[in-house]
Amino acid sequence: MSLSPARVLAALHAVRPPEQASAVIGRAVVLGGSVAGLLAARVLSDYAESVVIIDRDDPPASGGRPGVPQGTQLHALLPGGFLQLEQLFPGFREQAVARGAVEAPPAARRSYLDGRLKVVVPDDADSLAGTRPLLEELIRQRVLRLPNVKTLTARATGLVFDGAAVTGVRCGAGGAAGVESGDLVVDAMGRSSRLSEWLEQAGWERPVLRRMTVDLNYATALFRRPETDPPTTVVMALHTPGVSTDVAGAAFFAVEDGRWMAMMAGYGDNRPGRTAEDFVRRLREQFPPEFGELAANEMLGDVRTYRHADSRRRDFHALRRFPAGLVSVGDAVASFNPVYGQGMTAAALHAACLSTYLRSRPDPGEPARRFFALQKVVVDVAWSMSTSADLALPHVHGPYPRGYRLSRWVSRQVVTATVTDVPTARRFNDVVSLRAHPRSLAAPGVILGALRANRRAR
Repeated sequence: MSLSPARVLAALHAVRPPEQASAVIGRAVVLGGSVAGLLAARVLSDYAESVVIIDRDDPPASGGRPGVPQGTQLHALLPGGFLQLEQLFPGFREQAVARGAVEAPPAARRSYLDGRLKVVVPDDADSLAGTRPLLEELIRQRVLRLPNVKTLTARATGLVFDGAAVTGVRCGAGGAAGVESGDLVVDAMGRSSRLSEWLEQAGWERPVLRRMTVDLNYATALFRRPETDPPTTVVMALHTPGVSTDVAGAAFFAVEDGRWMAMMAGYGDNRPGRTAEDFVRRLREQFPPEFGELAANEMLGDVRTYRHADSRRRDFHALRRFPAGLVSVGDAVASFNPVYGQGMTAAALHAACLSTYLRSRPDPGEPARRFFALQKVVVDVAWSMSTSADLALPHVHGPYPRGYRLSRWVSRQVVTATVTDVPTARRFNDVVSLRAHPRSLAAPGVILGALRANRRAR
């Protein structure tokens, strides 16, 4: 009997690395040194004799990777992802804090909805604040210390097939072409992954690519942080659709090197905060007092902007024919509106799917359908959360799922109740951080509790 999606998600969060590595495959090849690729390599190190990560970019000495244009923007490591990283890399918290990352327990996080301060959930899991380059560098260092993992700077150009199985990757470096053989190839090439084209060229089906236009415009700036240990380390403010403002939301986190990192977002033609003057003015005029206090500090460097055109999803699980020896992870499968901060946590759960799959000692001559079935649960959760919220935006026009009006009404009631009601906020936070299935918010008790809380608030 198959488990419900909610139980699958709970089981994935309970996945731990094996106490003793046991090789079930010979050589694994990971395409891409992204967070998703690095986490996949960490899992593979427990189940493969050797792992090679092929990345077109040399790891930078400092700062973000060239292949991550959004790396300069504000990133969130949700509690669910934080716990996964701690399981994969024991001591990750202490190491990150030693390098300047800032712990963000519930009491140090403040969140606003349309200017109203939301209730603090006392027993919520901790989070961690730091820049994307710092977190990614720490993960890379831990992975590359593993004795059976190595990297190769090269550009992957195609797959090698032997009958109905992938047996390697064609790649080139410095004008020379070669082949990296592997018993399992992992696509972690991100949103621009070329895996679909490679499959089609070899006579296989290509997965359906679903898109939802978002037109999100980011602006991020750094400010000097005079306090070494500020009492509040994460502040977020969201404006719901319909509020008279061209700014969808803003946030600022304490990050390494004595800095605050602040982000502002708008949709469609709204591109707030592109200049330092506009950024500071909006922080002072359109958000709660903490944002004005932040703006009083010295801005460090220029405002960095980024545009996220659409959310994308490739349904590998739905393919009738798929070669053995091949899986895909991270943004190569699904990338969501980044304003919800789910990317790194989703990548960590994809790694948990891979661990669960390999632990079952699968037949290497069969497609990895069990892996894709597990991954579908994770993708469905993140996709439904982000797209249902995006559908409420005035400039987004479907496609609307069946029952959208009812689900949207329920969602509004629950979100509104998170401002004042601890039980509703706790349940909502679990879903947003991918620790619980969204269906839990549709339980009659949750809806009734939200309605009562909203009635009391009125």
